[in-house]
Amino acid sequence: MSLTEMDELLSDFFRLYILTILYEGPTHGYNIISKFKRRMGKEISPSLVYPFLKQLEQKGLVKHSLKPVGAKKKKVFELTDEGKKFCRNLFKRFSALVSVAIEPSLEVCANCGCKVYDGGYREVINGEEMAFCCVHCAESYKHEISEKAGKTKE
Repeated sequence: MSLTEMDELLSDFFRLYILTILYEGPTHGYNIISKFKRRMGKEISPSLVYPFLKQLEQKGLVKHSLKPVGAKKKKVFELTDEGKKFCRNLFKRFSALVSVAIEPSLEVCANCGCKVYDGGYREVINGEEMAFCCVHCAESYKHEISEKAGKTKE
């Protein structure tokens, strides 16, 4: 894949991220650029941000107003109701892709069966390290196996 092709591909992900920033609430272009850099650790060009905002505005997904920001007036962009609906639908579709991508890194709680992405609780039980979503599930699991052990002794 050439560098140009990679840049084009990434710009689509950058646009998606711009939409997530707009979904959080009204903001101006420079703030979008700053948040993007802070959160993603990567520079985004104003030549990508401002034309995309204009394109969204032409499609009725974004509107802007002039608001005082410090000593200047800046264009503050916000999603229209249609833009919010568009984002919710887009995020639903994208979440299915993300879940496929993170599925291999999920652990399943040995007690309740829920999927744990980050954190959780680990404990060694009967010589085996096990994953749980929380300490309460671990305690419940231990209680269940001790009850089962008690019934088999009877």
